Amino acid sequence: MPACAVIDLDAIRHNVALLRERAGGRELMAVVKADGYGHGLLPSARAALDGGATWLGVAQLSEALALRTGGVRAPVLAWLTVPGDSYAEAVRAGIDLGISADWALAEVADAARACGTPARVHLKLDTGLGRNGVTLGQWPDLVDAVLKLQADGLVEVVGAFSHFAWADDPGHPTVRAQVAAFADALEAAGRRGARFAVRHLANSAATLTAPDTWYDVVRPGLAVYGLSPVPQVAGAAALGLRPAMTLLARVATAKEVPAGHGVSYGHAYTTSRRTVLALLPLGYADGLPRHATNAGPVELGGRRYTVAGRVCMDQVVLDVGPDAKVAAGDVAVLFADGRHGEPTAQDWAEAAGTISYEIVSRIGSRVPRIYLGRREEPAP
Repeated sequence: MPACAVIDLDAIRHNVALLRERAGGRELMAVVKADGYGHGLLPSARAALDGGATWLGVAQLSEALALRTGGVRAPVLAWLTVPGDSYAEAVRAGIDLGISADWALAEVADAARACGTPARVHLKLDTGLGRNGVTLGQWPDLVDAVLKLQADGLVEVVGAFSHFAWADDPGHPTVRAQVAAFADALEAAGRRGARFAVRHLANSAATLTAPDTWYDVVRPGLAVYGLSPVPQVAGAAALGLRPAMTLLARVATAKEVPAGHGVSYGHAYTTSRRTVLALLPLGYADGLPRHATNAGPVELGGRRYTVAGRVCMDQVVLDVGPDAKVAAGDVAVLFADGRHGEPTAQDWAEAAGTISYEIVSRIGSRVPRIYLGRREEPAP
């Protein structure tokens, strides 16, 4: 095969166990949205549960329903829905639903009524991120409305949650402000009669750096896959995390060219000497960021090179020098865990001016996933 992503499921198990230990044994909701951050939805979910996760979190209902279809019976929360979404199917499948607006609560209640089964809901509060969730001003009305529906037998109020804007900078003032706003909202809801079995606020960064955010459940995403959510504070190895994805590609062609030879579209790179160009069949259609033109790091034959010229749709080129012993079929490492000096997803993120979340989650379906440490027993 031209390229592949090797996924170490034992690394995911290790990371989840470590994160749960770091959070004082709290329950852990492993976020497996976006196809498990590019690592594969079902294999990642099962590995996370093996590692000690007690919940799974996804964005869209289709992801939650795919988990159920795949045999996953653990509690699953889906929090990003739209009007007319598959609420009835979700209620029948026992999926917990994030409620971020009054219209969503009304549609979920209608679905529960039609199914004859109470919907399990978590109320989402916008404590300062400015994305999903009701505002602090809307919170009392949402709490009153959901308690009435609970009294009518249409919903079961399970949880309350929010999300940080800046937890990757642990000292940022927004972190403390959001912690305080969440605590105040929980207290206000309690005065109105709400009782939440599950309160969750801590993402990966907060799970690792902010004990006062842990509540009942921590909700890490990126760190489950072994990448640091706070790279400016500590890298993955320093945090004890093991990156789970290794991205490999085989050399398609290797040829000698003279000095002054333009390389790829727009000749964004020109050779400075007689040299060998090695072509890798992997490009932005496979998820490599085009912004890594003349910057993306690759290891080939035990040496590190930088992408020469544009990242194209299907391929990138390396200038490996005049004396390199490179041939078609040789295997290049685009990123790995870095233990032996290979480039990492964080290196690619820095080369492209982005974050490691984007690097792993955008690796496309044309790149086969090969799983190490797979277990065949069904998830709980």
